Amino acid sequence: MTATPEADDFTRPFWDAAAAGALLIRRCGDCGRAHHYPREFCPHCWSENVAWERASGRAVLHTWSVVHRNDLPPFGDRVPYTAAVVELAEGPRMMTEVVACAAADLAVGMRLVVAFRTGEDDGVTVPVFRPA
Repeated sequence: MTATPEADDFTRPFWDAAAAGALLIRRCGDCGRAHHYPREFCPHCWSENVAWERASGRAVLHTWSVVHRNDLPPFGDRVPYTAAVVELAEGPRMMTEVVACAAADLAVGMRLVVAFRTGEDDGVTVPVFRPA
């Protein structure tokens, strides 16, 4: 069992981009709004005219929680860690982890920038965020 999502044909561009150090989001060609998590349709207007777009990697901290206990691998080896929701500069909110910052230094609205971590157990690269 792995805690990292497995890439499929639809999400492979997202995971390949992360491995290359880029964050992708989806944008609707009809209403123009960006969204994340990746879907094959726009959650705002239901159009199927959506495409991958490279995100700026800039975000602000919306909310967070410091996790002190998690028995699922690989998270148990990382506690405590900061699970967070960030608002990307392009508009969507994203679940992630804040790294390289003490919990006491976190603040709503704090500017963040994407970073990437590759799992030692599965080799999958995931986007995380650190202070800008």
